[in-house]
Amino acid sequence: MKFILRLAVNAVALYAAVAIVPGISPQSAAPASYIWLALIFALVNTMVKPLVNFLACGVILLSLGLATLFINTGLFYLASWIGTQFGVGLTIDGFWAAFLGALVVSVISFVLNIFLPDESGRRRRKQD
Repeated sequence: MKFILRLAVNAVALYAAVAIVPGISPQSAAPASYIWLALIFALVNTMVKPLVNFLACGVILLSLGLATLFINTGLFYLASWIGTQFGVGLTIDGFWAAFLGALVVSVISFVLNIFLPDESGRRRRKQD
């Protein structure tokens, strides 16, 4: 159930990125395409992101974490490219569209995940 909720959050975040950021357009406007793209996005973040973060940990430390923005941009673009191979991807017009799209997806996913229940069934709260 938790996976399905997080998949729905990613789909909403991807839809918002398409709606907000100029230069990002979907290959298919069907709602199911956003679900499939969210699944691809989740797989890329699960499989590729830890490896990239490990390989770039020195750069991430030297840039005080700012390099993660560029890593997220690359992963956003990669997930979109993989999606285009299956007909559910996004057409991204350049680096800045990918950068803003990744930023929008990250922020919206973060905000929506705050309201999801954690493993114990209670909503997450800030620890004091």
